[in-house]
Amino acid sequence: SGEESYNEVKMLLGMVSGFLIYFFVFLFGAQIMKSVSDEKMNRVVEVLVSSVRPIELLFGKIIAIALVSLTQIVLWIVIIFGIITFAQTAAPEIFSAPQEQTINIDQRIVTVDQINATESTEVSELVSGLFAINIPLMIGMFVFYFIMGFLLYASLFGAIGSLLDVDTDGSQFTLPVTIPLVLAIICLPILSDNPTSSIAFWLSIIPFTAPVAMMVRIPFGVASWEILLSCALMIVFIVICVVIAAKIYRTGILMYGKKITYKELWKWLRYKN
Repeated sequence: SGEESYNEVKMLLGMVSGFLIYFFVFLFGAQIMKSVSDEKMNRVVEVLVSSVRPIELLFGKIIAIALVSLTQIVLWIVIIFGIITFAQTAAPEIFSAPQEQTINIDQRIVTVDQINATESTEVSELVSGLFAINIPLMIGMFVFYFIMGFLLYASLFGAIGSLLDVDTDGSQFTLPVTIPLVLAIICLPILSDNPTSSIAFWLSIIPFTAPVAMMVRIPFGVASWEILLSCALMIVFIVICVVIAAKIYRTGILMYGKKITYKELWKWLRYKN
């Protein structure tokens, strides 16, 4: 039926959007972590911090990579809109609202759709399903959650990079950070099958899983207050994570040859300056 086709389109669009955010947040976050750790192990950072504060160095790196990634996303959006515009111009009959037309055959009224039932049915249902989704909201929320998710995880990955040394095993620090996003990806089928469930709600509210979970739910329709709450919590947690990352980075970037534990990190976070 048409409703089932719409749900399939919504499910596909939501899952693709969520996975793209997951992929790019990890991709660019890993770039920041590797860049920070390379500068530390090569002792390049010792030269850099002589003229730039460590905090400025970290966030300069984050902002630069964020601008590069955002430019790529904007370029893709422009290309997609260009393709859609070209398709609408080249085949307007596919994108136009269906009109029921009838003809009289042997005193029986038969719709044109019934006569041509096998023609362009799948394409029409796909297009109708896409137009049933709030595309501007999807694009706006995708950009927002990408930027917020990137800032959230990039700050943490940057802090982790400052802890890595030649003899340091980074998995003990990266695992707790990566688990939430991996959990959101594992729950993609659950989110798409039942986007109004309690687990879907909480995954889209918790800042560490919200960028993926909320993008899966938005095509199905989400209450405005849920979106606003999720966005507000994202911003608050970004501020908290930035403060934490700044304190860890400032101390860890110039520390060599010492085994760093979570107890040691807690001491750094308690420093006043």
